[in-house]
Amino acid sequence: GGFWKHSIQSAMSAAEQPKKKYVHKKYTYRGITLEELLDKSGTELMEMFNARQRRRLSRGLNVKVRNFIQKLRKAKTNCAFGEKPAVVKTHLRNQIVMPEMVGSVAGVYNGKVFNAVEIKPDMIGHYLGEFSITYKPVRHGRPGVGASASSKFVPLK
Repeated sequence: GGFWKHSIQSAMSAAEQPKKKYVHKKYTYRGITLEELLDKSGTELMEMFNARQRRRLSRGLNVKVRNFIQKLRKAKTNCAFGEKPAVVKTHLRNQIVMPEMVGSVAGVYNGKVFNAVEIKPDMIGHYLGEFSITYKPVRHGRPGVGASASSKFVPLK
């Protein structure tokens, strides 16, 4: 029952200092802040990622990926401070989100349109494709065009 003891203590400490405003919790990836992640070299970062991401990075970056990252950097440097950078369109759904991409806006292609995805720190280590859905989720319970008369039946109530 350590959980309850902890929550009671945190409730007590919160009651003691009512004047203290909400403090923004700094983002950490596996216990390391974003600033520290940006300073790390590629190999150091690789050690922190999951196996699949490590394998992908160890196999090297190709021209497409390099160009995409360069474009993201360029968009970030060209934008005024405090506003979002221009959207960089890409088909690279299999691109792993790296710490240096955080804050950029990528247009991730889903097979039809480019969905604008603002890259946040929580996305590090995930693929861009995870944030741009490729299908329209099924909406159950609505008869379609080819529905027969019997399937259109809705009970009167």
